[in-house]
Amino acid sequence: MMLQQAHTATMAMGFALGCMTSSSAFSFSPQSLTRTRSISSVPQFSTMLDKTDAETYADQDAASGMPTAWECNEEAECAEVPACDEVNCRTSLDVRIHGKWYDLSGWRKAHPAGPHWIDWYDGRDATDVMDAFHTQKGREMYKRLPASAPATAAILDASVAPYSQTEINFRKLRDELESNGWWERDYVHEAKLLGIWASLVTGAALTADSAQPLSVLLLGLAMTNAGWLGHDYIHGVDKFSAVMRPFAAIAAGLGPTWWSDKHNKHHALTNEMGVDEDIATDPFLFPWAPDPKHDSPLRKIQHLIFFVPFSFLFALWRFDTLKVAVDSVELKRPDAKGELWYLLAHYFVLLTFSPFEVWVPAVFLSGLMSALIVTPTHQSEEFFEEYQSDWVTAQFKSTRNAVMTNPFSEWLWGGMQYQLEHHLFPSMPRSKYPKLKPILTKFAEENNVPGGYRESGEFEILFMNWDLYRKVAEADPVPGAPYSRGNGQLGAIDLGSSPGAGGVGLGKLVTAKN
Repeated sequence: MMLQQAHTATMAMGFALGCMTSSSAFSFSPQSLTRTRSISSVPQFSTMLDKTDAETYADQDAASGMPTAWECNEEAECAEVPACDEVNCRTSLDVRIHGKWYDLSGWRKAHPAGPHWIDWYDGRDATDVMDAFHTQKGREMYKRLPASAPATAAILDASVAPYSQTEINFRKLRDELESNGWWERDYVHEAKLLGIWASLVTGAALTADSAQPLSVLLLGLAMTNAGWLGHDYIHGVDKFSAVMRPFAAIAAGLGPTWWSDKHNKHHALTNEMGVDEDIATDPFLFPWAPDPKHDSPLRKIQHLIFFVPFSFLFALWRFDTLKVAVDSVELKRPDAKGELWYLLAHYFVLLTFSPFEVWVPAVFLSGLMSALIVTPTHQSEEFFEEYQSDWVTAQFKSTRNAVMTNPFSEWLWGGMQYQLEHHLFPSMPRSKYPKLKPILTKFAEENNVPGGYRESGEFEILFMNWDLYRKVAEADPVPGAPYSRGNGQLGAIDLGSSPGAGGVGLGKLVTAKN
């Protein structure tokens, strides 16, 4: 890393000097052009990770002598285009998948889930994340994308960690599970779960006027249950999931686009400080002692008032969903208008059949129940100050399962009690997780995974989470402690947990006149 940073600084300085000594008209020299993360459409991403030298750009347009880049459509069909316009030069964006480096600079805009995923994995391996989230079609499409330049790939291979034996064995396990039909849905089971949800909604509507406390309870349970069902369908990669993807918006008021943007990053970069937004709960709840400049008086009593911010979880999710839905329409993201209509339909039905004094407390009740379920399975485990290249081992180290004591809890937790199974195989139907447990237990033993397969009773794991809040409340602030709120991708880069941290991109250096 030190060698890489030194080379980055040297190349950046050389290019800057080249720019400053050039004429006022636009010009650049291939010898001064170095590998950067500059993306002209996202100028705030102008940070640099050195990966190669001028050899990357040996393939230039013969007529103009200028370097070329790629433009791709949604089918991963790519064509070469000039790399530079009058203001910026767009360079390669290299990601390793199954041992091969691909230049995804032209694919980032066309990526249905947004460009931020690809940006984050610039100069990194994305094999297991790619396999975890994509359909079979998507897992074949990337093979059509252009390969990285040989010089780039050589330097990256020398700087990126090789695959661990655990990763290799995990991919073999995944292939075996896929060939044995583990992603096939149990439609009888799905019908039962949907039937329970429909019964709760009906019961809440029928008691909205005559027995409002009961209606609040039923509606709160229905919202929580709808969240878990929608969670399963948004993650799913089968045809049934594709049809049911709008369910979360219709039944729970939670948009698939918002969910994917936020939640999938939690899956990809679990418990990474400053990156994983699921552990960025300050200033109301601190999972570790903060730097004094980020501290809050509330931290000293957080173990006494934790249930208050917990209760706001669903309300916050709903607000964020609407904001992202509106932004997505403006940005013309796929299915954005349809998603917004689904959300409007949800609120029309909710406000029509549930009075204010029912649906408002139900939102806070469902938030409390959901937070009590999703929070302890990760916050009781390891946090990472640096990027974890071995994704499989990181999931084992950052995740703890909850063992249920009764059928009601088994239903209420919505499959999240099998948190490790879900994190390793998020697109697998949750009905498969109980049978997957012994397989992963054996896998952890055979591969000597640190800490092994971690699990605790449902009440024990809740106490562990509360005790963490208590210990952090009693601790002194720690100067220099990582800031948990990294403000998404850019914040993570600024905090130094990205390979692009601290660099200077061509977007800032290459300008037209003056």
